[in-house]
Amino acid sequence: MLTAVPLQRRVLAATSLSYVLVLLDTSIVNVALERIAASLHTGIAGLQWIVSAYTLSFASLLLSGGALADRFGARRLYLAGLVLFTLASLLCGVSGDWATLVAARGLQGIGAALLVPGSLALINQAFINDPAGRVAAIGLWAGCGGIAMAAGPLVGGVLIEGFGWRSIFLANLPLGMIAIGLSARLPTAEHASQPRALDLSGQGCAILALATLIGGLIEGPVRGWLSPPILMTGLLSLAAWMTFLRIEVHQRQPMLPLSLFSNRVLRACVAVSLVSALLVYGLVFLLSLYFQRVLGYSPLRTGLAFLPLTALTSLGSLLASRLVKAWGSTRLIGTALLLYLAGFGPLLFYGPATSYIWIALPMPVIGLAAGLITPAATAALMGTVNKDQAGIAAGTLNAARQVGAALGVALFGGLLAARLWT
Repeated sequence: MLTAVPLQRRVLAATSLSYVLVLLDTSIVNVALERIAASLHTGIAGLQWIVSAYTLSFASLLLSGGALADRFGARRLYLAGLVLFTLASLLCGVSGDWATLVAARGLQGIGAALLVPGSLALINQAFINDPAGRVAAIGLWAGCGGIAMAAGPLVGGVLIEGFGWRSIFLANLPLGMIAIGLSARLPTAEHASQPRALDLSGQGCAILALATLIGGLIEGPVRGWLSPPILMTGLLSLAAWMTFLRIEVHQRQPMLPLSLFSNRVLRACVAVSLVSALLVYGLVFLLSLYFQRVLGYSPLRTGLAFLPLTALTSLGSLLASRLVKAWGSTRLIGTALLLYLAGFGPLLFYGPATSYIWIALPMPVIGLAAGLITPAATAALMGTVNKDQAGIAAGTLNAARQVGAALGVALFGGLLAARLWT
């Protein structure tokens, strides 16, 4: 039987490594887009689906992951998600066509949606008698994920340059196996005494609503905004969103309790997190294609070109906790939003022949804002919600970020597909 400290270390090592894999895959694929397009013969809309299939399934299933952890046990759900994510990474790496790769990316997202709530529950259980240690552990877990997300473009560039685009997915296999090995000896945690019921009807509507919304935004520029398929997709999305809200109002144990949104701090944090992810992921998608298609950069040079953005994102994440203590969450969020305005402002005046140096100049400001805003929003939210709602509130915030990422890729890619300079 593992004693407390070794158990805590093993839990933290396993969950941090798996979270690195999850967030690395939200950004690493961007530098592979040009190579994937050439290999699988797909256009911008196809590339958008490859990126968004992961974030869509991740976002739409994340809130149900917590209920599944309560029902089946955190360790069991965590391991199921980790195994599925690892196997889906293998399928991504051997995909011979676009449809298979999109389907495999969706399976990766499902694995991530199971893994993340399970990993948080494991950390909570391992540190149940050590509140200060739990806070530090969650901070380290989140910090590892943030650094992995920021490092994605550079890591992807190195792998692709040396081993081809498939290596960014196949590299997950040894890391996934190590995480599975670390998790194998963890004790089986007790189930919740009163596990939350699964909101299957709400979950189904959420998947349909998000998929049709993102799908319409991706395919609209290609098929025409007034074409019958796009109009039908828009109507279906509207109907699915309305049905989802109706279900959540009347459901006894809803997937997304709408009463949460009576908290104005939660509303603000969700909105800020969604917009932040939309801006950053949309920009990374757009610039990845611009660097490779217009400036002729290799994947490695593209990864290096993102360093002014990603290095400051990591720095912002490391500084955020200290700045929250010194300034408060609200002031720090406001500062981050002003930094976004300062960073994106110059980009509005650039044309399609802009050299790298002018694009790189505002990158540190944007990266610093992105690094600050996620920890600040999380701290603000956790400081206002009741303890019994902390899990669902954190899940809502994470889901908002993934929805924002999918919207960013859809909107920025749509402008690019419509031959408009973003």
